[in-house]
Formats: sequence, C-alpha cells, structure tokens
Amino acid sequence: MSNPFDDKTGTFFVLLNEEGQYSLWPSWIEVPAGWKVVYGKDQKESCLAYINAEWKSLIPTQLTKAVKINPVT
Repeated sequence: MSNPFDDKTGTFFVLLNEEGQYSLWPSWIEVPAGWKVVYGKDQKESCLAYINAEWKSLIPTQLTKAVKINPVT
C-alpha cells in the first residue's frame, strides 16, 4: 500500500485544529475528530500554498495565550 500523502494526482483538504495547526489531508480519508476543513478539495500544491500563506506561527494557540497571560520574566 502506498502513502496517500505521496499521491501526485490526488486531491486534498487543508485541515485546522483548535491549536491553530494546519494539516494536509487526503480528501478521501475521513477528517479526524478535532479538525475542520478550511480549504479544498484541491490539488496538493494548491493546498500547500494555502498552508504556507495562512500558517503564521508554529506555536500552538493555547501556549501563545498562556505566555500572554503569564509572561516569563
């Protein structure tokens, strides 16, 4: 069985979770709990371009909020 993420002709979604993290996801696989579709169904390169344009920080949302509330000194 081949890796579905390596499918050059497949279609994908871009998923987003509550932590503000993005994921490329094959369109024919059920979206996992805790994730929602924010872009697609589209070609892999278009989905990756969307992720690159939208994902501004790799720091999870909850950690960002915690640091703003209780800054480390």
